[in-house]
Amino acid sequence: MPTTSNNKDAVPAPVSLTDWREHEAAWLAPFAMRWSASLGRKHAEGEHPFRSLYQRDRERIVHCTAFRRMTGKTQVLVATINDHHRTRLTHSLEVSQLARTVARRLRLNEDLTEAIALAHDIGHPPFGHAGESALHECLKEHGGFDHNLFGLRRVDELEERYPDFPGLNLSFEVREAFVKHSGRIDAPECAEFRTSGAPLIEAQVVDVVDSIAYDTHDTDDALGLGFITLEELKRVDFWVRAGDRVATHTPKLTGNSFRTAVVRELLSWQVNDLLEETVRRLEAENVRSLEDVRNASGPLVGFSPEVRQLKAGLERFLRARVYCHHQVLRMTANGKRILQALFAEYVRSPQLMPEKHLRRWAGAETLAGPPPPSWRTANRQPLSSLERVVGDYLAGMTDRFAQLEYRRLFLPSLEH
Repeated sequence: MPTTSNNKDAVPAPVSLTDWREHEAAWLAPFAMRWSASLGRKHAEGEHPFRSLYQRDRERIVHCTAFRRMTGKTQVLVATINDHHRTRLTHSLEVSQLARTVARRLRLNEDLTEAIALAHDIGHPPFGHAGESALHECLKEHGGFDHNLFGLRRVDELEERYPDFPGLNLSFEVREAFVKHSGRIDAPECAEFRTSGAPLIEAQVVDVVDSIAYDTHDTDDALGLGFITLEELKRVDFWVRAGDRVATHTPKLTGNSFRTAVVRELLSWQVNDLLEETVRRLEAENVRSLEDVRNASGPLVGFSPEVRQLKAGLERFLRARVYCHHQVLRMTANGKRILQALFAEYVRSPQLMPEKHLRRWAGAETLAGPPPPSWRTANRQPLSSLERVVGDYLAGMTDRFAQLEYRRLFLPSLEH
């Protein structure tokens, strides 16, 4: 890190890019991704005086519109049900914290890991997986809808923050994570990532700790909302064994104190197991370089067979008792109906959408003659079909805004 003088009272020199390069060379594992080895950005930019490539990616993500909107998007439960359960934003922050802990322990690139974690759910539409299902059905004749690929389009094209290029102009490695997580490598927008090889370990870490966060915190939220009880969880081996561990080191806990302690134990258990199993796999596969990571035949990050089995049992319970709870099903059914109705109405009457979205429609000139020249020159985005433009507009909405827009269109009043 920055060189200092021999005077112990001297102010340390500010960190420079040279210091970051030296830190990476000395600290990172040989199989970690160094920003100096990045494949760079789609649109050329000069280096920042003291922030590395992945630090800038992370900060661009945090400051973008889509990141802020995640605070109003459903994780499992509609975001307005109360003020305490997780939203897409709080879930992403929790994934980021867990991923950064794992990255630090394994000497991976923490900034890259954090950037991928913060962005991993940025493409989710309103109303959770029900919203994704609704948009996929609406767009089935136009390539369907995948939240990972929408996330890529969001950061590549739809964000409008910089005068010199569309989107956020993120690094290849952060953008690649959207594609590798989607599994849709055959999609046209994924062409540039088809030959890059297996996912980076940093991206694999985010994928796996995502499951730690949602399994554990969905259980916690469901308990807090009364969807399930501690008594019911006595049928779940993972919960029971985590509870036994808590009783050993902190006996006589009950109620909410016990619940909170078991949730912490579940998180700790999974993270420690992930670290141990990942180190075992790296040794077994003799992974000693980034090239070894890219050429790996299977995942290098994961859980032991025991924890995989325990997690599977917890996930079966969550599917049966939480994700299929009647209140959740009612909320998701309503969310699907709202998005399907809005989609049909915007396709029928595209002029109901804001002008900034109409700019992206190849047929916008059919509304009232050719659009102003500024529409095409200022936009800098590829033109799309009307259905894709409508789908992108809906996917960017929060739960609250989608409901408000539904009321405006189908329950009109002179106040709107």
